[in-house]
Amino acid sequence: MSKRWRSERGKDYYYRLSKKEGYRSRAAYKLIQISKKYRLLKAGDHVVDFGAAPGGWMQVARKIVGDKGYVLGIDPTQIEKFPWHNVEVKIGNVKDYSDMIHKIKLPKKKVDVVLSDVSPNISGIRDIDHVKQIELAEDSLKAASFILRPGGNFVVKAFQGDLLKPFVNNVKKFFKYVRLIKPAASKSKSSEIYVLGLGFNPPTNEVT
Repeated sequence: MSKRWRSERGKDYYYRLSKKEGYRSRAAYKLIQISKKYRLLKAGDHVVDFGAAPGGWMQVARKIVGDKGYVLGIDPTQIEKFPWHNVEVKIGNVKDYSDMIHKIKLPKKKVDVVLSDVSPNISGIRDIDHVKQIELAEDSLKAASFILRPGGNFVVKAFQGDLLKPFVNNVKKFFKYVRLIKPAASKSKSSEIYVLGLGFNPPTNEVT
């Protein structure tokens, strides 16, 4: 990590705020902003969070759902455990969720919200990274179709590019309300954008 990178991160408002408020990552504020505006999460919700490491989104979700809710974070890397009784972490990959679903014991058969901030290993080549990110977004949508209750909510990270519109059209097949969101906490120079789906309609066919 270069001195320039460390210097820029130190000057970043949301990075400094995350350290002050005890969040594991600056990304926590993206979820805070999305949920506040669109009521993505509410007290008592059961939530699955893909790409959850290091746990910033899990902290936000737990704060909103409270003691009566439940949060499961899934990531290929180990996530440091939390002290709350209703927050769990598992090692896993969103691509393999169809196999994982039979191994993970959720408190309920269906959950209220699926979050996905999954990212590929960034190559720095915009078109390649865009394709990889949309593939992960599609995997996240498939996973959500397995575990969301009717009327449930979904948010997933995407990168802007030619494949974004077809992906959004696919999300529209399964949710009553779909929006593209660029939270204030997202860096302006980043191509990341979030696709929000509210009001899940259980699919009659497999997600394409």
